[in-house]
Amino acid sequence: MEPHQNEATTASLTEKVTPAVKKTLLILHCILLSVGNSFGPIITRLYFLHGGHRIWLRGFVETVGWPFTLIILIALYFHRRVAGRNNGNNRPTKFIYIRRRLFIAAALIGVLTGLANYCYSFGFSHLPISTYAVINATRLIFVATFAFILVKHKFTPYSINSVVLLTVGSLLMALHASGDRPEGETKRDYVLGFFMTVVAAALYGFVSPLMELSFNKAKQEITYTLVLEVQMVMCLFATVFCMVGMIFNNDFKVISREAKDFGLGKTNYYVILSVSIILWQCFFVGSMGVIYYGSSFLLGVIATIQIPVMEIFAVTLFKEKFQSIKAVALVLSLWGFLSFFYGEYKYTKMKKVNTQSTLEVV
Repeated sequence: MEPHQNEATTASLTEKVTPAVKKTLLILHCILLSVGNSFGPIITRLYFLHGGHRIWLRGFVETVGWPFTLIILIALYFHRRVAGRNNGNNRPTKFIYIRRRLFIAAALIGVLTGLANYCYSFGFSHLPISTYAVINATRLIFVATFAFILVKHKFTPYSINSVVLLTVGSLLMALHASGDRPEGETKRDYVLGFFMTVVAAALYGFVSPLMELSFNKAKQEITYTLVLEVQMVMCLFATVFCMVGMIFNNDFKVISREAKDFGLGKTNYYVILSVSIILWQCFFVGSMGVIYYGSSFLLGVIATIQIPVMEIFAVTLFKEKFQSIKAVALVLSLWGFLSFFYGEYKYTKMKKVNTQSTLEVV
């Protein structure tokens, strides 16, 4: 046990932060998550609108930027090394902290993430971005449900109300789907895109609490460095999963031809792919940071509140029709978000009061 204790001490030596710094870091990761979650779908839809057809490629692009995380880990390593020496710590500075148990969990979650990325890409290829945004709000339903099952997060009347509202909003979209179908899109492809987007939302709703559970069961101290290592492993395996799909689908052989025929030009084709890589890495790094400094619930809430942003871009950039039924579904989704957020606020406040009361009694 002694070597593990030394590792934990070394890892946490420079990573323990004050509440103010923790709050700042949480806000920073919320911003990264918001940027990736708002603009990632926009740039993805842009790819499909102008002649992109490679669904596996789009799923691959969402996580292939994992080496960026390695750069951050290298910087953190040298920071720990210098800080350790300044504090008189002569033990060798470890570079990798993830152990086998957590590595296997991250790898499995990575495969699920790769599958979710493929499903999302399929949905992007057939759905208007405004429709995708409302359907994706169902992720909060799945996050709440799986968090209740996996990490025992309690349901409140507010969260139940939120689930009902989001469900009704999604059903409204499903019942009036035909009026929102893009020109040239078959009903079969549109319905399949709708279904695949719901499946992707369910997978991501499952992955977030599963990641939180993995941290809880890791049997090692969870530091920010470890969180980034988990995120890198997860994205690596998601990338490999989609890369296998690309190989079987012959995507690598046709990328140059697709770039040549792309509606916005060959250069813009590669620019769009490159920007996508950066935006989706913002999403994943932000997601892991929000789970670490906040919770999987907060991740679901932030993802939901981005809906109006995507709706605005859908109408202004892509000239999509914003029908009345879509407006009703959007209002229900935002109402559900506010209900959920208020319920979590009250629950956290009550929990804090109860903790303080217990400490006073002791």
